[in-house]
Amino acid sequence: MPELVLELNGRTWTLDPSRTYTLGRDPQGDIVLDDARVSWRHATISWVGRSWVIEDHGSTNGTFAQGQRIHQMEIGPGSAVHLGNASDGPRVTVSGTAAAVSTPQAQPQQQPYAAQGAAPGWAQQAPPQQAPQQHAAPQAGWQQPQPQQAAAPIPQQHGPGGGAGAPPVYGDRSPTTFHQFSIGRVMRIGRALENELVVSDLQVSRHHAEFHSTPDGRMEIRDLGSHNGTYVNGQPIPKGGSQLLGPADIVGVGHSTFRIVGDRLEEFVDTGEVSFSARHLTVTVDGGKQILKDVSFGVPEKSLIAVIGPSGSGKSTLLKALTGYRPANQGDVLYDNRNLYKQFAELRQRIGLVPQDDILHKELTVKKALKYAAKLRFPADTTAQERENRIDEVLRELKLDVHKEKKVTSLSGGQRKRVSVALELLTKPSLIFLDEPTSGLDPGMDRDVMQLLRGLADDGRTVLVVTHSVAELALCDKLLVMAPGGAVAYFGPPEEALNFFGYDTWADVFSAFENYRDYDWAGRWKGSQHYQMYAADIDAVAPQSVQMPPMQAMKPPKPQGWMSQLGTLVRRYVAVIASDKGFLALTVILPLVLGSVSLLIESGKDLLVNTEINPQTHQPVPNSTAQTVLLILAVGACFAGAANSVRELIKERVIYERERATGLSRSAYLMSKVFVLGFITVLQGLMVGMIGFASRGIPKEGLVLGHLTLLELCIPIMALGFTSMMFGLIISALVKTSEKTMPLLVMFAIVQVVFTGCLFALNGAIGVNQVSYLMPSRWAVAAAGATLDFNRISPPGKGKANDPLWEHTVGAWTMDMLALVALGVICAFFVARFLRRHEPEVMRK
Repeated sequence: MPELVLELNGRTWTLDPSRTYTLGRDPQGDIVLDDARVSWRHATISWVGRSWVIEDHGSTNGTFAQGQRIHQMEIGPGSAVHLGNASDGPRVTVSGTAAAVSTPQAQPQQQPYAAQGAAPGWAQQAPPQQAPQQHAAPQAGWQQPQPQQAAAPIPQQHGPGGGAGAPPVYGDRSPTTFHQFSIGRVMRIGRALENELVVSDLQVSRHHAEFHSTPDGRMEIRDLGSHNGTYVNGQPIPKGGSQLLGPADIVGVGHSTFRIVGDRLEEFVDTGEVSFSARHLTVTVDGGKQILKDVSFGVPEKSLIAVIGPSGSGKSTLLKALTGYRPANQGDVLYDNRNLYKQFAELRQRIGLVPQDDILHKELTVKKALKYAAKLRFPADTTAQERENRIDEVLRELKLDVHKEKKVTSLSGGQRKRVSVALELLTKPSLIFLDEPTSGLDPGMDRDVMQLLRGLADDGRTVLVVTHSVAELALCDKLLVMAPGGAVAYFGPPEEALNFFGYDTWADVFSAFENYRDYDWAGRWKGSQHYQMYAADIDAVAPQSVQMPPMQAMKPPKPQGWMSQLGTLVRRYVAVIASDKGFLALTVILPLVLGSVSLLIESGKDLLVNTEINPQTHQPVPNSTAQTVLLILAVGACFAGAANSVRELIKERVIYERERATGLSRSAYLMSKVFVLGFITVLQGLMVGMIGFASRGIPKEGLVLGHLTLLELCIPIMALGFTSMMFGLIISALVKTSEKTMPLLVMFAIVQVVFTGCLFALNGAIGVNQVSYLMPSRWAVAAAGATLDFNRISPPGKGKANDPLWEHTVGAWTMDMLALVALGVICAFFVARFLRRHEPEVMRK
């Protein structure tokens, strides 16, 4: 069995045929490649009995031999493959026999520095800085503390930090690759290997778009019905449409950007190493009050930035402004020198946001939760295997592969936060924002999460975290301190911050913020040497008012069709309910109890006749049992239906907001709730009606269904439960916390009791009767009452007219049921409108 000798970046390895070797970015791998285009575990090399074989393990950007993407290939002396890019990706060559090489075995590359206390396998981080000298607390009139030594000038940044004269696209970054054009040629872009220009990105459709060279020498881009859209200068072109291109136009497809220079097409692949800056962000609310004041800072690629500050300092407002969810009224946010606000439709796909609350269903296993998220976020033409490979890659990168079959609810707080990060990493965002990821975690988990973020930054991403914890700030590259009122009090290295404020601890700094709220913290910062070193070049640009892009440019593309999204959402919701044993038990027990309660009302008494005679008038006594039984059943159906849905939207609000921002259809989401909850509620209504009516005497012949009288009586109860479920969704969409749902649920049930028409006659009561038409219980009881002929067996009383809704006619029964259905439709309309309030397009206003 011959040994194999590999060469890569000037180093050599000798491979032993008795074992398999892994290539990738994983520091624990055998051959480590520090290149963002290479996947975490990109490929393996092994001896298969007669030859050496290199096998690609579902890498994102592919393995190439002679310009062709390969999945498995025999290799030997003279072979060469590129990883991550066919032309300039890391080149692995097989040079010859083992006799010429002294290295006995493949060794992983040594990392220059490992974080103290970090879990094995984390990417390297910068060595810790020397702690600054501590200063005594200053007196009331602070004097600016001088830094211990003059800091070196900041090197010129690529992109947004590059000053006013920076080129418009990617600073001075070189194109990833070039493509030549000729007159009349068509160059198709897509994920499939048969395209002329293959983009190995799951955000790109298999056949995404085409470049056309027109006879007059102009260029045109045509969208081929892509799922995630084709963009020109950050604005989407119509699905299936086309647009002529000028010499300065930029075409965006997934994580790739194209620019035409002469007869050459330049491609820039966003590998995650992007710079980011905010310039003069100011947010003004009603009344002219500024809650964010002239915030400017800039960070280079592969940076971790922490934002801290007391309550009321505008941290959440800043996060919304930086992500584009609520743009600032003045100022710019630049993503690699591209204006995020003006090109939000395209760039939003490259931004990951992890809210403070978990953005996943805790009842599902880790892998199943990621599977449904990937199904919703990736284009419809991605295969299950492609999604599976990406999920496995992210799980390995975040060390979650050992927990993938565990339910999210069984994980520790730090592990759950990792899963939320994993969900965002599925689409390979270059910029990741996190809002209070360590909130509620103990110090050990706090450190674990911050080391995770340090590793993400070192792996080629820009990470910004808003936090209250100050224990692990040394892991960050830069620290942004917000003062009360939304102004910047400090921006720079975290190890120099306490020295800048002149205090020993952060507790002293925050106390000073509280005790001196009127102090000009921003003025002190701008008059400091730290400002000149770390922010003056960013702040030199004049602020500009933000012009909102058109609504169609703000709406996210829908990676999946409506029916596909609905199917995925229904399957996920069923899986969530099926894993919640307590909810399943309650859905069965509740209708059994509510139906059984009605059996206590004069058990066995018929509902269709007057069985008692008044001895004085010698007339039949009204059968009050029928109305009492129907009242109990109606209230039970109302309560069960509303209880099923009253918490559903509020408990998933954070998940909905994030998924909506990535292209989730509002109507598909709402219909998934209506379909699943409606099915459960209708079955509960059938159980309640069967128990309440089956043991009593009922008419042998119904109004509508003939001999199926029992079913005819159950249908109004089932419809009442469904409509009450829709009312429950309205409550869930309106409230801000789950705790407020229960009082509203009880109030809803009590109101339905009053307006059933069983306690007192509603017909003829001016005002009250008209209000009752808005109550589902009124129409459901009327429909059942029409079947039982309430006007005959339980007349309204002397001198009162019969209730027209109780008439023993097919017309009355049909009208009652149609009114009940109409109420449900109206409720669905209002739920959709209330859901809209929590969507990025509305929040951006």
